[in-house]
Amino acid sequence: MRQGITEEQSRLLTSWLGEFSVVQDCSWPLHDTNVLHVVTSSGEGFIVKASTTSHHIRREIAAHAGGFEGLRGRVPALRHASVEARILVTEFLPGVLVEGTPAEDDPETYRQAGELLARIHRPAGDSCTYATALAAKTRAWMDRAHGLLPESQLESFEQELDALRPGVAQLVATHGDYQPRNWLQDNGQIKVIDFGRAEPRPWVHDLVRLSHQRFVGRPDLADAFHSGLDKMVAPAEADLWRLENLNQAIGTVVWANQVGDTAFEQTGRAMVERVLSGA
Repeated sequence: MRQGITEEQSRLLTSWLGEFSVVQDCSWPLHDTNVLHVVTSSGEGFIVKASTTSHHIRREIAAHAGGFEGLRGRVPALRHASVEARILVTEFLPGVLVEGTPAEDDPETYRQAGELLARIHRPAGDSCTYATALAAKTRAWMDRAHGLLPESQLESFEQELDALRPGVAQLVATHGDYQPRNWLQDNGQIKVIDFGRAEPRPWVHDLVRLSHQRFVGRPDLADAFHSGLDKMVAPAEADLWRLENLNQAIGTVVWANQVGDTAFEQTGRAMVERVLSGA
């Protein structure tokens, strides 16, 4: 068994799948989760995710427990899971990752992705504490950003946070990392994978990274996405949208620096500049 898979996890896999072989190690560098494409002796394909430390396993299991009604074949189907052992098994979803392929520049990809996201966003109730907690998390990131960002930017962040009045947040079941690296293209059909960052949040959370990456200089992609999603940020959501941007921008810088991902840290710095400039 692959290094990093515990004896307990290995035992569970054998009890669930019987004999199997590893086709591909799909684990991401710098992440603490093992992701394996495996095939059983009967020819069935599965994705195994296992960790001894990551909270993403719990989040993904919870996301599947909430259900993806009407989306079988467009999102992975959960077959087996153990929160205690931090391991899950989903059916293998055929397709090619959109990132780095011509599909990443095709408006139709984004129209379908927006349409899928609208179906993933199941209502999860209202929260009077979500915005307050997110502002506190943002300030915690700011405390760790001294020396990474100019003090003038940190002061601007503080002023921005003080001026926001986001109020009650309407929560939905968000994906948490909605972008082309987590989309598959299969004969023209877009599918969504990796719900390891899924949690109840405002819907705008899933819009932030796309807005700072794929939509920059590509209004056609943004228009296609919103056409599928059938939703735009409303004036009443402006402060919450601003708060999500502030949080993810500074969080990207600090987290990427912490794990040594220089390219992603630069992405975060660009996000910070874009947010503070009002772009």
